[in-house]
Amino acid sequence: MTESTDKRSLSSVSNALRILRSYTLDRPSQGITEIAASLGLGKSTVHRLVTTLTNEGFLVKEADTQKYRLGYSVLTLSGVVTSNLDIYTEALPIVRKLVDSVGETSHIGIQDGHDIIYVMKIECNHQVRFLTHVGRRNPLYCTSSGKVLLAYKDREFLQEIEKSLVKRAPNTITDPVFLEHSLQKIRADGYATSFEELLEGVHSIAAPIRDYTGNVIAALNIVGPKQRMGRQKFPLLTKKVVEASQEISAKLGYYRPRHSS
Repeated sequence: MTESTDKRSLSSVSNALRILRSYTLDRPSQGITEIAASLGLGKSTVHRLVTTLTNEGFLVKEADTQKYRLGYSVLTLSGVVTSNLDIYTEALPIVRKLVDSVGETSHIGIQDGHDIIYVMKIECNHQVRFLTHVGRRNPLYCTSSGKVLLAYKDREFLQEIEKSLVKRAPNTITDPVFLEHSLQKIRADGYATSFEELLEGVHSIAAPIRDYTGNVIAALNIVGPKQRMGRQKFPLLTKKVVEASQEISAKLGYYRPRHSS
């Protein structure tokens, strides 16, 4: 196989993965033209890759619309990933207990690039719910979970984040100096809050999850409308989130020294 052939093969794999990642809850099915336009690829290239992905079960063609949606092969891989994540297995009963206790939705999120991506969601029973989902991405700097993870990143990574602070809601932090002060407080307090920083009318609380080495590997949050999660409730809610995150960390082998808060 020549070097040029290798490069073409790698490009095809990359583009096939881009096609799969272009599907979201807001865009569950797409046609060839839509995919080509959104990814900046030629229609013939997209058609060839979509045909291959369909043959392998990663995409399914809808008979009525002639568009393509994700197939069961994706679901199979997802199940393999989640079933082998220690954090998912160990955290599930603890997160369910937290949701039952506080009556709000909870997520576990991990860092992926400059975003937080949710790997677990346990929905509350309230009629007013949030359109989040496993796999959903949000910026690190304007979510409680994201700020928890950001608080333990190095200076170089933080400077990268500070170059792209965009106002998304009434209280989004867009001042790099204020963001750094906020992260210092998160490290000192052991938790983060978000009062309408990502979405108007939405509050959240998050705490770090550590592995056996003590490294922060994920964040646990609860999220709800400000009418239910008023600031007066935060001391009690924070206590429950922190306790749950510490319980998950202990399950992952983290030993918390008695003198730490």
